[in-house]
Amino acid sequence: MRIVVDANVPAAETCFGELGEVVRVPGRAIDAAALREADALVVRSITRVDEALLADAPRLRFVGTCTIGTDHVDERALAGRGVAFASAPGCNAEAVVDYVLCSLATLAERQGWRLAERRIGIVGVGNVGGRLLERLSAMGIDCLACDPPRVEAENVEAEGAAKLASFADLDTLIDQCDVLCLHTPLVSEGPHATLQLLDAQRIAALAPGSVLLNAGRGDCVDGKALRQRLAGQADISAVLDVWEHEPAIDSGLADLAAIATPHVAGYSLDGKLRGTHQIYRALARHVGLPARLTMDDLAPSPSVARLVLDGGLSPEEVLRLCLRAVYDARRDHDSLHREARRQGVAKGFDACRAAYPLRREFATLAIELLEGARELAPLLSGAGFRVATATA
Repeated sequence: MRIVVDANVPAAETCFGELGEVVRVPGRAIDAAALREADALVVRSITRVDEALLADAPRLRFVGTCTIGTDHVDERALAGRGVAFASAPGCNAEAVVDYVLCSLATLAERQGWRLAERRIGIVGVGNVGGRLLERLSAMGIDCLACDPPRVEAENVEAEGAAKLASFADLDTLIDQCDVLCLHTPLVSEGPHATLQLLDAQRIAALAPGSVLLNAGRGDCVDGKALRQRLAGQADISAVLDVWEHEPAIDSGLADLAAIATPHVAGYSLDGKLRGTHQIYRALARHVGLPARLTMDDLAPSPSVARLVLDGGLSPEEVLRLCLRAVYDARRDHDSLHREARRQGVAKGFDACRAAYPLRREFATLAIELLEGARELAPLLSGAGFRVATATA
């Protein structure tokens, strides 16, 4: 079996090598010619899998995307050709939540506010938004959530009503929240369309001092309207990881964003390996072979595995210290701007993704709290770290 795999999929040889011949191809270079003799295709989000790509792939019987999102895959076209399809729901959700927490902590430090004093609105409470809601709530941060499809699907009885108590419509979130985090899929039509969900009118309605963070899909925000608000009134802040027209993103909007990153919020090694492993298991099932490898076989030990903390620092300082011991979103912001200057926006955007440095997730860091820091356990465990208190 010949398996064409995006060159940025980690552990491809380890996982797929026991199922067949692995041929690595850069994601944007995967074309019809590359699939002429392929039996299976494994991609990430930058490869558009559609009729044009499938036109000359008579042997192709399986397509897997090592990502949560599937809007780059024409599932109808695959079904029409009898090609099985699998995605990796939830694989990088923890990494995206890490990105959100680090970005907001960075803005709080720059602008002189405390994260604990802000109300955060979460739009889309699926794999990512649901985890974000859980972590922020565990940290003691006030949240509102918006997810109309989920509200409709829930069985709103006693337990269901309690689950949905913090849910509201989008305009209520805009009116009542200091931070708006978008984590929706891209839905082009229908009663719950998300295309241009944050349109010019809603962007204009954001209160001065608000933060808009988009780590969902770029086309869910009217980029032109956001750029005009940032350039004109300059009274809100934007954290943008996803963009319209990637990789040829709006450089003017990137320059105005407080944090601008090249669609890497979910780019932890752990998240990528989960995606690889989920598609490996799906392909093994498809061909009727056992999946012998586990995630423990793939993930290496973290470079920073343990911190010991005592008193002397404020909760905000401790949180930033721990976050940045694992990941710092400023690195990705600086990298995008540096490579855009060197290579141009589109090439620089892709270069950052292709050469992305090793990044782990907060859960890989164990934090031991000595006597003077024990009261920080709820904050740090809520943020996603493994926390233990030292015995007397």
